[in-house]
Amino acid sequence: MELWDLYNAQRRLVGADHIRGERLPDNCFHLVVHVWIRNHQGQYLLSQRAADRPTFPLLWECVGGSVLKGETSLQGALQEVKEEMGLTLDGPIGQVVFTKTRAIAEGKKCNDILDVWLFPYQGPVSLENATTREVAQVRWATPAEIAALWEQGLFVPTLDYFFTLPSLC
Repeated sequence: MELWDLYNAQRRLVGADHIRGERLPDNCFHLVVHVWIRNHQGQYLLSQRAADRPTFPLLWECVGGSVLKGETSLQGALQEVKEEMGLTLDGPIGQVVFTKTRAIAEGKKCNDILDVWLFPYQGPVSLENATTREVAQVRWATPAEIAALWEQGLFVPTLDYFFTLPSLC
């Protein structure tokens, strides 16, 4: 059972917990992180969702997920990267480049507060250290290559903000 903290639209804790999979109360939001990892060559580390994922199987994306109860946005970002890619990032060098409170995403109620993180990283990548099997494979890609994946319908559609944020592209 995965527990989340609930927040109001102003990002203040409401003092209630939420069990993942249950309907979110109206006017309550949970915290979600997307983590973009960029090397010195300007390439981004992408992950391909595993074939058995319930949404967007085999599409490419950045690491992301829901922040667990008691975690900060930064702790959630670091945890998602560790679980999905097996990487340990240096927290203090990451930065939030975009935040948005969303009631609906892709036509579905989501009630989340999305924090988009950017981390520099130079080093090896191996899924052998990942603790989940959510990722089929990883690759480095330039913004142009990400745009090509998008045009081919091979990129998770909720990541369209990538193309509008100057800090990313």
